Amino acid sequence: MAEVDRTAVIDETPISPVREPSHVRQNSLEKHLQHRPDPKELRDRHILLDTNAAPALQAAAHELERQKVTDSLKKGLEKRPQREDLVERNILPSSTAAPSIQGPARELEKHMRADSLNEKISHRPKPEDLIKDGILTEDPTEIPSEEEKKREDEAERLYEGRIEEEYAKREGGA
Repeated sequence: MAEVDRTAVIDETPISPVREPSHVRQNSLEKHLQHRPDPKELRDRHILLDTNAAPALQAAAHELERQKVTDSLKKGLEKRPQREDLVERNILPSSTAAPSIQGPARELEKHMRADSLNEKISHRPKPEDLIKDGILTEDPTEIPSEEEKKREDEAERLYEGRIEEEYAKREGGA
């Protein structure tokens, strides 16, 4: 009776973890290798270096490329115009105000300029006064009569016709 109890209590499960058969793991590796990205894609994603140099020289080539870019940036910054030149050419505003205030300051200047122009326009002389002083020969605000419109239309058609003729002569036509 003691022996029966003993066999029922013994755990016979293996101590090490259960592993899959090796062929399943091999198939897993093959699957990963089939879906591996090609070298061109890795170069495009900057994982592989795009170089034909030997691996021992790749680090030096990469460092030279970085130095070349650095030198190019330094030259570009040296050629960069000074702030005063940009202000003089109206590329940068001449204001020394904080950037958050510059927008409203520009709007204020714009409105002040508009007010100034409206003030000057309100005091300008009338066309009749300019005609009396001999500055204008006719009132530019007058609406032309039908006869004047017909003359202008006829002159325009004549002009267009002559242009067409000249163009035809130069192109070797009529």
